[in-house]
Amino acid sequence: MTVDPGGSARVRLRVRNTGDVVDEYRFVPVGDLSPWTTVEPEAIRLYPGTTGTVELTFAPPRSPDATAGPNPYGVQIIPTEHPEATTVPEGNVTITPFTEVRAELVPPTVKGRFRGRPRLAVDNIGNVKLTASVGGSDNGDELSYDLHPANVQIEPGRAAFIQGTLKPRQIIWLGAKQTRPYSLAVKRSGAEPLPVQGTYVQPGLLPRWLGVFFSMLLALAIAFAVMWFAYKPAVGSLATPGANEAAATLAPPTPTPTAPTAAPTQSQAPPKSEGGGGGGAKKPPPEDKLSHVMLRNGTTQKCAGPPPVANDSAGSPVSQYPCEASPAEVNQVWSLDTVAKGKGPDGADLVQIRNDTSGYCMDLPDKGAAPRGTQPHESACTQTLDDNQLWWLVKRPNTGGLYWIRNYASNGMCLDVSGYAATGGDKKDGASLTLFTCSDTDDQGWFLVKPDQN
Repeated sequence: MTVDPGGSARVRLRVRNTGDVVDEYRFVPVGDLSPWTTVEPEAIRLYPGTTGTVELTFAPPRSPDATAGPNPYGVQIIPTEHPEATTVPEGNVTITPFTEVRAELVPPTVKGRFRGRPRLAVDNIGNVKLTASVGGSDNGDELSYDLHPANVQIEPGRAAFIQGTLKPRQIIWLGAKQTRPYSLAVKRSGAEPLPVQGTYVQPGLLPRWLGVFFSMLLALAIAFAVMWFAYKPAVGSLATPGANEAAATLAPPTPTPTAPTAAPTQSQAPPKSEGGGGGGAKKPPPEDKLSHVMLRNGTTQKCAGPPPVANDSAGSPVSQYPCEASPAEVNQVWSLDTVAKGKGPDGADLVQIRNDTSGYCMDLPDKGAAPRGTQPHESACTQTLDDNQLWWLVKRPNTGGLYWIRNYASNGMCLDVSGYAATGGDKKDGASLTLFTCSDTDDQGWFLVKPDQN
């Protein structure tokens, strides 16, 4: 059976009661396709020797999570009267591949006299690996392009960043700045190139006011020279020859002997400087341990963040992903801003968890207490006590620096990774973060890690 992402497909499952009593059978989807599988009806009641039918509907989303190719599925059939006779029929559903690419220049406008350094973000939001090359062009061939890397391979649901260097072929020595539109194109085999428009602004090497200043200075110098030569004053000596003759008849005075100057005593020593040799210089303030940190789970060793293709939009869900070497590029750097100092339980500071890249805060739906299992998302920061964006930290003893991150409005429940640590169900990339009862035996412990220590 084949199904397109974003579409649906159905299959029927027949069940026969081979026992000797009336029994009710419940149907539970299992496997990777279970989130996108529904069973109608969810349970049927059969008399001995009779047969019933249920319908399975598969509806994978049009997203990178719907892996292209054959995907196994299973349905757990649980008899109420004889649960030990549970069986799991299995099958395969083939999900068709689709390709979808999104590209964005960061920033869209760059400025420089000799070069500009834009960065191109390419997101693969299809369900197959993307192989592409990147090239640049502009009207009039006024720029040269240096792109690294020029060829990329991107897994589904991931992004690649291409560093570009634009160099103008001519330097503007003096005059107004010039705006040069350009385009970077993402090229794929068998598909039309995806162009991304940008602007390079090239100012003059010497500012315009400098030319005006030198012109005025030259005009003043010429005016001063003209006035000097036109009104040069006559200079003459007022001394008389008699004064020189009188000076020649004077004998030099006899020098009077003087006592030698006494050496200065200890009491006459110059006073010591009161400056202290610069010892009064202020020390730099200590580093804020709650700003610009990555939230790394102590059990899964993965970091909290929105999806890499969330495009910094409000409402993006917060999940776990592998901790990246450049976490700011994938929105994995957070700052815990103190909103209400000492207002939390036991005098703890209440903080908002703000994403450094998007500027949004980790939030829960609506206001007031959220139920267990609720997934947080990014939302505009409110800095108020009546919302559920406030959290407080509880350091766990004998854990090497782990913290519980507890929600103030939701009865102190902890930030958690969906799935259980005991079964390894919490290791999946993209596993959603949720609220859950605090425990030191599951995955509610978090490290606050600086990006350069990751």
